[in-house]
This record gives sequence, structure tokens and C-alpha cells, in this order.
Amino acid sequence: MASSVRHHFEGLLPLALLLLLADSASSIRVDVIRRPSSTPASVPVFREAPAFRNGDGCSSPSAAGGRVDVAMTLDANYLRGTMAAVLSILQHASCPDSVTFHFLAARFEPDVLASIRTAFPYLDFRVYRFDSGRVRGRISRSIRLALDQPLNYARIYLADILPPEVHRVIYLDSDIIVVDDIRHLWEVELEGHVVAAPEYCHANFTNYFTDAFWSDATLSSTFAGRRPCYFNTGVMVMDVGMWRSGGYTKMVEDWMGVQKQKRIYHLGSLPPFLLVMAGNIKAVDHRWNQHGLGGDNIEGKCRSLHPGPISLLHWSGKGKPWLRLDSRKPCAVDYLWAPYDLYRSSSPSLEE
Repeated sequence: MASSVRHHFEGLLPLALLLLLADSASSIRVDVIRRPSSTPASVPVFREAPAFRNGDGCSSPSAAGGRVDVAMTLDANYLRGTMAAVLSILQHASCPDSVTFHFLAARFEPDVLASIRTAFPYLDFRVYRFDSGRVRGRISRSIRLALDQPLNYARIYLADILPPEVHRVIYLDSDIIVVDDIRHLWEVELEGHVVAAPEYCHANFTNYFTDAFWSDATLSSTFAGRRPCYFNTGVMVMDVGMWRSGGYTKMVEDWMGVQKQKRIYHLGSLPPFLLVMAGNIKAVDHRWNQHGLGGDNIEGKCRSLHPGPISLLHWSGKGKPWLRLDSRKPCAVDYLWAPYDLYRSSSPSLEE
């Protein structure tokens, strides 16, 4: 039975590890090991996760408000991260049987689905095919190849793909772990907004767009009357019905069309979201997206945790914890991800 006690992440860490995190140097360069292009992709083998069940105080998943819907993309290259994310959500959920996972995949891969079912034989999940053709002609080159993959844009089409009975969904990237009850994020009051997410108004918002954007009065006027702040689209609560009725998919697509004609931003799917919604989202406590743990998008240097309570850790950026651990060049924060790794390696691994 899953514990309903809300976890404060600091209490879960040994003192030695906390000291290690505090002393981790942000200037350390980490080289990411990539699979050679000539090597065919293979689906990793995973251990079976423990079974987490609802407690007596949980409502039926079929009752109003009883179910929590979580959407993630599904890709063999990121499957190890997805498995760790799912395990972390279930382990810390007060009502784990009430969490339904909606996976968006560019193709149906039987081996991937079999891996999920083997590792989580009790999991309530559905898989939907995302048609990459919807965005292939809309994508412009980014500063990282991974940001240009069509599946990275699937979050734009959640409202088109999910069934009508899904009215609200939490979208999560595959490089996260949750160390709090996911229902606390699920129950955030949207207050009439289509999206809720942690907002970062101290970030230099102008850096996400090119000089060509800011020098064009017509384009830059899109933020008139708004106080735009950066938010990370890897953790969002979305009102699916409002997204559909408001035509938000087309709004985002229109900005992608402008980008193809006149380069107005540097990154992948994030800037068009900012153009449509920055300054008009429901701000959520920062504890729900401790992002940037993968380092920057160019070098992937190690980063330390920000101060304060943590409910979700996010390895956004170039460096992924499973790759850095396997390469024997981990960052200190990668050891926080390791306990959720279900990967069954055929070779010796790092011991904790």
C-alpha cells in the first residue's frame, strides 16, 4: 500500500549526498555517450517494479475527480527515463491505482509496449499514435538535434489526440522524477487559464527570441498588455477542453509557420508556447519543476539543485542521467535519479 504522507525531498537524502550536491562544481564538463548511428536501436530490459496499490481512503478511479491523467511521449531512446518517471510517480502517489498514463508514440513498437507491461503489469496505460507528418514541415532547425524531433512537438496536439473523456491532463517530459504526491499538482486551481506551470520571471525572457523578432514591431507587439515570463513546457497541467475550444493548437502552429519564414527563435517547441501563453498561465510553485539538471543545451555541464523544497526534478538540457551514469561520468544530481532506474544491465554498474 502506498504511503499518503507527503514527502519533503530533503529528508530522503543522506547527509553525505546533500553535501556532495552542495559542493558540486557547475564548471565540470560532461561528455554524453551517444549510440553510433550504424548500431540498430534495441529496447532495454527492465526489472519488474513493486506493485503500488490504493489505500482505503482513495476514491474509485471512475468517480468524479478520482482519476489522475498523465501524458508522456514514448520513444525507445528515452524509454529508460520514462520507466524511472513512472516508477517515481507511483511510488509517491497516495492513490497510485488511480493514475492513468497516456503515452504518445510516433510508431507502435511491440517491444516497447511489452517492456512497459513487464515492468508494470498492473499499470493503467493507453498508447496513441502521433502522426509525425503533422509537424515535419513546420519544424525549423534548433540548437540541438534532439529538440527538432517531431515527437518533441506532440504536446501541442494533446487535445487532438486524447479521448473526449479526458478533461484535464498533466504533461511530463521523460527526463523527470516525481518525489511528491502527483495529485497535489493535479488539483491545482487553473482559475480560468488553459495551462498551469511553474513560472520563472527572473529569467531573461528576451533571450528566447532573435533580434529579428524584437526589431519587428508587429511581431514583438504580441506581448503587448502581457507580463511574459519563461515557463518550461516539460511540466504542464492542461485544461484539454479549453485548449480545444480556444483553438490553441492552431495558434502554436501559426507561430511555427512564422519561424519557417523568418527565424524568430532559437529552440524547438518551447518558444511558440511562450508566444501564445507567456504571461497568461496559472503560476505553480517552483517545487514542481526543478529544471535544468541536464545542464545547458550545448555542453550539458553539471548543475546543482536550487534551494528550497522539491516535488519534481527535471533533467532538461543536454545531459541525461542514465547516459552520464553509464559513461561513468555522472553529475552529483544524477544519483538522485538512480534509485528509480529499473534498467537491468548485463554489465557491471556503479554501486551506490
